[in-house]
Amino acid sequence: MQSLDDMVIFGAVIDAGGFTAAAKQLGISTPVVSKRITALEKELGARLLFRSTRRLSLTEEGRIFYHHCRKVISVAHEAEAAVTYLNDTPRGLLRITAPVTFGSHQVAEAIPGFLDEYPEVSVEMDVSDRTVDLADEGYDIAIRLTREPPPLYVAKLLSTTHRVVCASPAYWQKFGKPKVPADLAAHQAIVYTPNPTYNHWIFEKNTEIETVEVKGRFNVNNTDAMLEAAIGGMGVIMLTSYTVDKAIASGQLEAVLEEYETPGANIYAMYLPTMYLSSKARAFIDYMKAWCQKK
Repeated sequence: MQSLDDMVIFGAVIDAGGFTAAAKQLGISTPVVSKRITALEKELGARLLFRSTRRLSLTEEGRIFYHHCRKVISVAHEAEAAVTYLNDTPRGLLRITAPVTFGSHQVAEAIPGFLDEYPEVSVEMDVSDRTVDLADEGYDIAIRLTREPPPLYVAKLLSTTHRVVCASPAYWQKFGKPKVPADLAAHQAIVYTPNPTYNHWIFEKNTEIETVEVKGRFNVNNTDAMLEAAIGGMGVIMLTSYTVDKAIASGQLEAVLEEYETPGANIYAMYLPTMYLSSKARAFIDYMKAWCQKK
């Protein structure tokens, strides 16, 4: 049976992308890492990695073994957390994943204060709009913006958002401001491509709900790009308040139809449903919830 240490080393090689980076992360020498992986392959009777001078890649057997390594390591960490749960001080590496815009701006803005408050914690953040499997990829927390969190995770509500319809002052001057939501159908919207339903803009007023399907000549898969395009006068956007607030405050964008309610996504911190959540993860969730409420 393979030792947990060998599984940890193998997992570190894959996560770090190479022997040298894994050795640095684990605090051991590169030759030791290489010898342990070679011995592991010999013991398993299977080749786990394709090696070249430029990169490493997993064999089919390696992918299967890595998948199970992540699970075993996660269970080991959970066992350790269970023992030290009551008196553990937040410490160690906290791995989080967050969507591009919210992660690059809001979470990145909050992290310095969190690290100041918890000097024994370090943070590794993956900024991506892709769906991340926390168990398979070894993340502690996923920050996600959604109306309904997926049932496989525990979801802690950090904050709610609303969406804001806005464009540059130059755009409004050229094309005129909409007086009612239906007027938006005649405007050039900046279209978000990953989720078609995002381009059905919902407005609520006096218990009545109105939906406007918007269209435009510029289609893009990133909200930061949408924001910059709107500031440049390319069209109208409807994005969450945290995304556009600074541009509106600076005069780069101007909001319209503010008398309507425009519900947005909720902001959640999600994690695997384990009995013992690590103290560093609990501390981060509590910190982010308090930080969001101040905004």
